[in-house]
Amino acid sequence: MRRYVIYILAAAIMALSGCARMGQPDGGWYDETPPRVVGAIPEDGATDVNTNHITIFFDEFIKLDNPSEKVVVSPPQLEAPEIKGAGRRITIQLNDSLRPNTTYTIDFSDAISDNNEGNPMGNYTFSFSTGTAIDTMEVAGYVLEAENLEPVKGILVGLYDNLSDTAFTTTPMLRVARTDPTGRFQVKGVAPGQYRVYALQEADGDYIFSQKSEKIAFSHDIIVPSSKPDVRQDTIWRDSLHIENIVQTGYTHFLPDDIVLRAFTEVPTDRYLVKNERKEADHFTFYFSVGHEQAPKIHGLNFDEHDAFLLEASERRDTLHYWLRDTLLVNQDTLNMTVTYMGTDTTGVLTSKTDTLQILAKTPLAKRQKEQQKEYEKWQKQQEKAKKKGDPVETTMPVKPLDLKVQIASDMSPFGYIGIESATPIAHIDSAGIRLYARNDTVWEERPYVLADRSIVADNDIPPVQRIYVLRPDTVANLWTLGKEYKLEIDSAAFIDIYGNACAATKKGAKVKTADDFSTIIFHVTRDQDVPYVGELLDKSDRVIRQVSSATGDITFEYVKPGEYYLRFFADANDNGRWDTGEYANDLQAETVYYYPEKIECKAHWPFERTWNPASTPAYRQKPGDITKQKSDKQKKKIMNKNADRAKKLGIIYIPKNQ
Repeated sequence: MRRYVIYILAAAIMALSGCARMGQPDGGWYDETPPRVVGAIPEDGATDVNTNHITIFFDEFIKLDNPSEKVVVSPPQLEAPEIKGAGRRITIQLNDSLRPNTTYTIDFSDAISDNNEGNPMGNYTFSFSTGTAIDTMEVAGYVLEAENLEPVKGILVGLYDNLSDTAFTTTPMLRVARTDPTGRFQVKGVAPGQYRVYALQEADGDYIFSQKSEKIAFSHDIIVPSSKPDVRQDTIWRDSLHIENIVQTGYTHFLPDDIVLRAFTEVPTDRYLVKNERKEADHFTFYFSVGHEQAPKIHGLNFDEHDAFLLEASERRDTLHYWLRDTLLVNQDTLNMTVTYMGTDTTGVLTSKTDTLQILAKTPLAKRQKEQQKEYEKWQKQQEKAKKKGDPVETTMPVKPLDLKVQIASDMSPFGYIGIESATPIAHIDSAGIRLYARNDTVWEERPYVLADRSIVADNDIPPVQRIYVLRPDTVANLWTLGKEYKLEIDSAAFIDIYGNACAATKKGAKVKTADDFSTIIFHVTRDQDVPYVGELLDKSDRVIRQVSSATGDITFEYVKPGEYYLRFFADANDNGRWDTGEYANDLQAETVYYYPEKIECKAHWPFERTWNPASTPAYRQKPGDITKQKSDKQKKKIMNKNADRAKKLGIIYIPKNQ
């Protein structure tokens, strides 16, 4: 029932009993009604139109939000139209020449709202034709992120009647629309015929896929718009619990209305040096647009570069940290150098490039020395106070130990590990100073372990940095024993960095839970591609916490802690164990991703097993709402909550207008 419902009798009874406050809330109810069109020049749906100027009138004062991005004119306008909102009207000036015998649509999406409460009008489209008839067909669907099925908001979706693969890269789109917060699009004003559909998050306003940085989606399916008479059911509510009536309403159902486009951004190929920085004096960093297997060659102009660095590379080798071995270089505020690296020229071909750089320390040496002097003076005062109290006094200021972080979960699973991370590169490890113990009844027994370096080698000519390690027991598959209690002891000076700083002694303990404390998740997935699949167990933040590969579609996660989880898996077409994006020029779609559409609730000692066919659930309904980051109708829900609060203060029942 599309109105506020106030139960007069209930309110009167509560007022007599002193249970409710009489009168209206201060300022009255918040308006939930969006603006309504009351007229237009030319009229909506008019034919034989020959004017480039349109005015649309509304029943209340309106706001027009960011029309240059939200409002889409179709056919696309190469010269941007002028769209303005003022008072109760919107004016549109089309600067491109009108095409003959063409239907024009102006899709406002959610750009229009009322001036007071911000109620969005939602999916309003104005149409007219320069010919004698107006095209009324529509096609609709969803655009989702290929990698995680997130709805893509605000991306352009366009139709081509040119079915060639080259049309997308050479010709502007024929008819366009923009997706709403749920990723849904409706391309209106479509003439009968055959089309292909694309999505484009354009960067240069030409409605053509011309840059690898532009997010795209494409499909080889041929779209044939059609329509049929259909009936939908509208529910009329008597109150919040009882249905008054169900009314059947006839309408024109346009097809297809369930197109799914999976959007991706291609791997960039243009390589250039984005920036350099030296946040800390002991290392500097190069940021490249794209990684490369060959590290840059550095020639020092005011220092000797020979054996001067340790190189730490990111996984994609696009971020390179150069650690300075010599403290003399660390204390040098300015490093002048030439850097030779592989970069793309104007034709996109990789070639050798050389830049001359001046890299400055963010904190100059003088400032660092001043801070050290303050610490020394603070230590002196502490010793003076200790001397006056008769406490022991140190004769030498202690050296700060190496910043070594040891991370170990107190309730590890058999698949867990102990992480050891140093703030600076390690030069020496004394394995005798690292001991792992397992408790056997009341006795601690020393156990063998494996300490693995997680550094990445970027160039065989430069030794890699050793800074991050993983420690596991030296057992079958390096698994911890169920129900066993462990203890790790690290002696002082077991780790020494390249500047001679030694770690402090550390002790950490953990206990592995028993089998009864865990659950097992088993999925039997019906595959639609004959390729390996990778299953990913996700937490409430859509973050991967466990990954399993499968050649058959059967995915098992063992020793899962009780809690709430979600499942994503993808077809690993190239069997490299990670999700890969697509490439339009080679007709390569991004690897297909699926989400199990329900929450997985794991209980201790209780396996969770399901058989699932992803084809049974449309892709736009697969990702559970709890982990979908792109939400919709926030403003509308905010106003409804305000009205619900006011009704509660009055002691009356409130039913929003959409019920």
